[in-house]
Amino acid sequence: MAKITKEAALAYHTQGRPGKIEVVPTKPYRTQTDLSLAYSPGVAFPCLEIQQNPHDAYRYTSKGNLVAVISNGTAVLGLGDIGAMSGKPVMEGKGLLFKIYGGIDVFDVEVNEKDPDKFVEVVKAIAPTFGGINLEDIKAPECFEIERRLKEELDIPVMHDDQHGTAIVSAAGLLNALSVAGKKIEDVRIVVSGAGAAAISCTRLYCAFGARRENVVMCDSKGVITADRPGLNAQKREFATARTDIRTLADAVRGADVFVGLSRGGLLTQDMVRSMADSPIIFALANPEPEITYEDAMAARTDVLMSTGRTDYPNQINNVIVFPYIFRGALDVAATAINEEMKMAAARAIADLARRPVPDIVNRTYNVRKFEFGPDYFIPKPIDPRLITDVSMAVARAAMDSGVARRPIEDWKAYKQQLRELMGQETKFTQNLYDTARSEPKRVVYAEGTHLNMLQAAVKAKEEGFCHPILLGNEDRIHRLAADLQLNMDGVEVIDLRRDDQADRRHRYAHILAERKQREGYTYQEANDKMYERNYFGMMMVETGEADALVTGLYTKYSNTFKVAEEVIGIREGYSHFGTMHIINSKRGTYFVADTLVNRHPDVETLLDVTRLSAETVRFFNRTPVMAMLSYSNFGTDKQGSPTVVHEVVRRMQKEFPRLAIDGEMQLNFALNRELRDEKFSFTRLKGMDVNTLIFPCLNSANSSYKMLKEMSDNVSVVGPIQMGLNKPVHFTDFESSVDDIVNITAVAVLDAIVQQHRVCPLPER
Repeated sequence: MAKITKEAALAYHTQGRPGKIEVVPTKPYRTQTDLSLAYSPGVAFPCLEIQQNPHDAYRYTSKGNLVAVISNGTAVLGLGDIGAMSGKPVMEGKGLLFKIYGGIDVFDVEVNEKDPDKFVEVVKAIAPTFGGINLEDIKAPECFEIERRLKEELDIPVMHDDQHGTAIVSAAGLLNALSVAGKKIEDVRIVVSGAGAAAISCTRLYCAFGARRENVVMCDSKGVITADRPGLNAQKREFATARTDIRTLADAVRGADVFVGLSRGGLLTQDMVRSMADSPIIFALANPEPEITYEDAMAARTDVLMSTGRTDYPNQINNVIVFPYIFRGALDVAATAINEEMKMAAARAIADLARRPVPDIVNRTYNVRKFEFGPDYFIPKPIDPRLITDVSMAVARAAMDSGVARRPIEDWKAYKQQLRELMGQETKFTQNLYDTARSEPKRVVYAEGTHLNMLQAAVKAKEEGFCHPILLGNEDRIHRLAADLQLNMDGVEVIDLRRDDQADRRHRYAHILAERKQREGYTYQEANDKMYERNYFGMMMVETGEADALVTGLYTKYSNTFKVAEEVIGIREGYSHFGTMHIINSKRGTYFVADTLVNRHPDVETLLDVTRLSAETVRFFNRTPVMAMLSYSNFGTDKQGSPTVVHEVVRRMQKEFPRLAIDGEMQLNFALNRELRDEKFSFTRLKGMDVNTLIFPCLNSANSSYKMLKEMSDNVSVVGPIQMGLNKPVHFTDFESSVDDIVNITAVAVLDAIVQQHRVCPLPER
């Protein structure tokens, strides 16, 4: 992982448009009619409708998907009382997380007011704008009173995430850790270190799940909070223990089953851990330094069940596991509140998720062959794609069951699909792409190391933490370019394949290739000459295992590169052809488009291979393929030319894979418009489904279509080309590829290399 420096952080926040979030129009605005509908005079009509029925604000405005992240900056991220304005970067960051994980829009509101009464009045005054209020970074004990009053006096969901986000995730972890330890929550002794907002809320939720208050001991900076201590506020008095024989944290944890730390680093010693009961559960959540490090706790005794707030250790307790989804569920039913039932439902859903089989993308991200419920995995990972469906749906159901939902969900299947579509946005998709690649960095060869974009992309991919770059090209020139661009070349290998010190490697590669191709007219001399070419040399590095993947294409024509790849790397067993795919990320969702580069005029066998490979590739990206085979005609209306090829491929695919959602041939508008398709062609295997995979009948149509989409919309991003069907991870770029495009292809190449270790994502059962 790239080291975070002050300079890098400041540059991140200033580059391009300052800050991290923006407001984007959601309706057409290019014509005078559009503007008249958006503003005067058309806007008067929804205004009058809302005047008659205030709840119609959810129909005609963004209120139903808009959350306010509100803070007065009195308890910011371990920085303390730094003020409302200074906390704004944090609130924008929270808005970014809401958007990328829950698809929720956010206005961050920094209120320069510390008086609780005045703060409440400010929030109440602006509340009509929003569908929900996320209170953030407000110090205790004021935060308790502020939240209590706003919940009582507003009819929209209000939640102080510092309290309840931590409480929900830690409660889910506690339920599962107790299950692993074979203990019951009503029987265990719990010690809570810390008495602030998060500690109080966590303890309350544990009690709601069955923990007994007489079994809870809470400590603050003065030691154990006892009933005989004078000057306790109402929150501390709630959890003051009647016991008089314990005064220190060491006294409290002796014989305890659970330690929950929400205080400061270094408070829990190894001796204290050794004094706890069998299979002790330790949640050391102080930030940035936990109450005890993971290493020290595990060294103290081997039966510890451990959680921290850190990403680099098992069982991370991270609020992002819940806050986007509890608001998602609450907003989607227009809830009037976030109540205890909804919080408990969220905790149960999170706990249940950790007990179920884990998607491959999560296993790959964390470089684990298979996560299984147990000591090292009892809390789901933040990137688990099921969180948005499982938690949001549980919250929405709880809101309906508890009577706070104003817009009940009737079609749960459709709602689940709607939530899944939110996962296809560019930011989430590329985040998962990078996270997965980062789990196991690979040695990636960049054939055109002297190209500025390739050089910058290699360094960026290294800094992102998912590859060890190997640049091919003149070493002096590459280092001069890097110096001019002020690039950090530490950890970047440069190979000048034409230098004398590479002669032995060239000879070795030539012998391997010549021997393999000797009955195809190859001689050793011919093979040796080819080793002076970057693509041949780089692909032989991959073929021999001296590198894991190769990225090329900025200088070389596609036809030449493909020829070399087929010659050196070869096509996967079971196929006679390979192809490429581009991934289109749009507001409508994620689409997989093939074949965009390789096969000009595919016959039946070629298109059949491309279609099978496309289904595998879509599954590799953790999607279920719903495939439309495209043409200029629909379902046999044209009996000549390419439609007959597509028609035959559909027939054979449906026969060979009866459970695969695939149909055609069809025109593109019918593929993308489910209602139109279902109305006109109700017999299709795709009835009721949204297509996510588009197989074009020829290279011209596929290539033109993805490029048109890319250029015509600012809201569309493209990842690709992604090769399908070669024996080894060799991936291609466009000659106009940007640095970010190449970084994305690098991530795909790394994923491809990871999968080479154990082939996954098969087609459905025949």
